[in-house]
Amino acid sequence: MKPSTRNPNFLEAFFPIIVLITLLALNVYIFEGDATGGANQVALLFGAVIASVMGMRLGFSWKSIQEGMIKSIRSSLGAILILLIIGALSGTWMISGVVPTMIYYGLDLLNPQFFLLATCLICAVVALATGSSWSTIGTVGLALLGIGSVMGIEDGMIVGAIISGAYFGDKMSPLSDTTNLAPAMAGTDLITHIRYMMYTTFPSLIITLLIFLFLGLSMDSKVDLAGIEVMQNTLSKSFYISPVLFLVPALVITLIIMKWDALPALFVGTIAGGVAAIIAQPTLVNQLSGITDNYLKSSYVTFFNSIASSINIETGNPSVNDLLSTGGMSGMLNTIWLVICSMCFGGAMEVTGMLKRITSSFISSIESAGSLIAKTAATCIFFNATTSDQYLAIVVPGRMFSSEFKNRGLKPENLSRTLEDSGTVTSPLIPWNTCGAYHAGVLGVATGTYWMFCFFNLISPIMTVLYGFLNIRIRKYSTEEEKTE
Repeated sequence: MKPSTRNPNFLEAFFPIIVLITLLALNVYIFEGDATGGANQVALLFGAVIASVMGMRLGFSWKSIQEGMIKSIRSSLGAILILLIIGALSGTWMISGVVPTMIYYGLDLLNPQFFLLATCLICAVVALATGSSWSTIGTVGLALLGIGSVMGIEDGMIVGAIISGAYFGDKMSPLSDTTNLAPAMAGTDLITHIRYMMYTTFPSLIITLLIFLFLGLSMDSKVDLAGIEVMQNTLSKSFYISPVLFLVPALVITLIIMKWDALPALFVGTIAGGVAAIIAQPTLVNQLSGITDNYLKSSYVTFFNSIASSINIETGNPSVNDLLSTGGMSGMLNTIWLVICSMCFGGAMEVTGMLKRITSSFISSIESAGSLIAKTAATCIFFNATTSDQYLAIVVPGRMFSSEFKNRGLKPENLSRTLEDSGTVTSPLIPWNTCGAYHAGVLGVATGTYWMFCFFNLISPIMTVLYGFLNIRIRKYSTEEEKTE
């Protein structure tokens, strides 16, 4: 810090966050579910402006603040590339039939005798395949809610099982935007993040499934499966469905096991998905391109369009249509916009010392890794409740605590796991959060009716804090690694 600058006091440091929270709350009120389509990004830029003005009042030059923003954005470029390739992969995996095949066989898991357990598993499989809890809940989840209602099961229990499974799949899917955002904020890579989340996520899921099994054993198992059969029939008519298509994700998994970096592994998966589409789905390829007299040209057009832009597959079933839509690379631009704007805000807050001042107030009494993880988790939940947006509940705490985790010798995957275990999964539990409002609106079941049955979402933050205090799977830098950091 230059001699002409001074350290901010707590009010000065927290003022940009107060402005940001106010703007975000206003955005949710004015724009409702569309707040994440641009309004929140602009709010982050306004927050960055306020942080910059406050920084200049503290003696920092605009040039140094701008350099801090650029440095912050530069650190996220790897994640931005991953987001783009994830968009491309989701497109080719959709048209190839890989994702529809996963959904088709996921629906086969439905056993009427264990409806709640099966519902959770089905939503987990679908969300894992699509990377989206919202589309899973709004399509398959809605169908399962109708089936469960016929059985006479409480709506709150059904929705709890739907959301629990959907958020497990969303959280563990490399196609999910939050799963890419968390490691970007923490400073680790996607594959390391997913591997490290398994330690807390799978125990949380197992406990959740056992609870749903216990709840479901005493329930009447008679149910009409017509809705699920219709969905499966629609998928089988629109795609070539075969376990052979699982070779495409198996290839990516093999490359990851062989310790390939995420970017080349996902790129190979994207190409493999395109090749599979050309071989297995010729009718769909022609339908999407609108070209029927030249299959080579048709394949080329569909392949590039699926990578670059949105694809909407018409099946005759509106629910299935919604599930089979994908945005390609262009569908990731909104998230990339959010990342860049948040890095501007974080960079301005960091270079002016405001983030350090805030975090020092939060962590002054922390003596253990468990305490740091617990306060990070609590901060994520706080931002979910105050900013009404799960992205901000990942971005702001991620920027606030990244330096402190590093200073205490904790690897960034500790932080990225905590961000997802507490930021991503608690968003649907809050009625005024965009996720809570969306799910309640789509399913027609109030947040207050279902939140206590979202066992996975409730257990996950407890699990990550418990691991912290018990020092279970807490990765630390070795002496040699600390010297190179």
